Amino acid sequence: MAEEESNFLEEEDQRETEEDIVDLDQSQFSSAVVSGNDWTTETLINQINKGNILLNPDFQRRDAWDKKRKSLFVESLILGLPVPQLVLAESKERRGSYIVLDGKQRMLSIRQFAAREDDPDYEQLKLTGLEIREDLKGKTLSSLQEDIALYDDLSAFENQPIRTVVIKNWPNEDFLYHVFLRLNTGSVSLSPQELRQALHPGPFVTFLDRSSSESSALREILNLKKPDFRMRDAELLLRYYAFKNYLEEYTGNLKKFLDATCKKLNAAWDTQEKTLFGQLDEFEQAHQSLKTIFGENLYRKWNGQSYERRFNRAVFDVLILAFARQDVRMAAAGHEAQIQGAFQELCENNRAFMNSIETTTKSTRATQIRISGWNEKLNKLLGTNLPLPRLLDAGTP
Repeated sequence: MAEEESNFLEEEDQRETEEDIVDLDQSQFSSAVVSGNDWTTETLINQINKGNILLNPDFQRRDAWDKKRKSLFVESLILGLPVPQLVLAESKERRGSYIVLDGKQRMLSIRQFAAREDDPDYEQLKLTGLEIREDLKGKTLSSLQEDIALYDDLSAFENQPIRTVVIKNWPNEDFLYHVFLRLNTGSVSLSPQELRQALHPGPFVTFLDRSSSESSALREILNLKKPDFRMRDAELLLRYYAFKNYLEEYTGNLKKFLDATCKKLNAAWDTQEKTLFGQLDEFEQAHQSLKTIFGENLYRKWNGQSYERRFNRAVFDVLILAFARQDVRMAAAGHEAQIQGAFQELCENNRAFMNSIETTTKSTRATQIRISGWNEKLNKLLGTNLPLPRLLDAGTP
């Protein structure tokens, strides 16, 4: 199960939602072709091994299921019990190649059960914690293949059909985001970042995934001990890169802004790799510097009497962007109390700033107000020269 999930509270309305998807109408839904098929587990394993189902081995770092839960799923397949359906979308770039919209953990469990001990890509799953077939404890798919006494179990597993919904001829990426968000409206919502990384693979996205999973700053922010299976760590780091490099291109649609950042930095990787690694180091240093100022209240909103408990992404953006600059960190040394006081004063006495971090936070106007407001405050206090951005369609503050 996911670690410490209940210990991290955040402002959910500042994340990507269906409201960020604007390019859809009823006719586009009718153009998509949706078919239901029964694929056997053997077929699924073969398709994963051929690279036709895009199940990135790096996803194992963000595993949400423990070995017992995976084992119980495999046991269900051997017993012929019904399991939830899978939802795939055919890639636009390669016919017969599929992006996973729902069911990645289930497919990962199947592929790990099929892994051999020397598998270069996938960790081998040995069954454990079984409730009915306790005699299969410690078994792998190769164990079933090598033991004639387990032939019936092997046949049952490999031939077990799993309902697989395949979406073809989807009109645009917004359609897939819409489907993804609808599929993940349960108590533990997943981040669209998972789908974004599947749709826009490339060197920057690989770097983003690995760097965010290894970041000590992001683990502290999210209060986790391992990479986040909901990929909020990758999304937060992407927000940082997006606003740091393309702030003045932001037009109010966060989803499109983050998508575009992935595309641009994938394309620019060969010339920008060193710069992006440097910005990652600045991110880590910014967080450490901010910790000395705000302590446990870091990235929280001040309501006039106390800091609120929930992590605020809008506050995160303005603080981390400013302190990613070395001159700001150097000027801030010795002025920790004054900086925290300036932030509190801004929250208490600047209604526009407060609105920009608690309502309509994703608009261009709100983004300009909070970044310019905080940067101007720091410039006056520390003598720095942080820019006061002017965004398209932001209007007059």
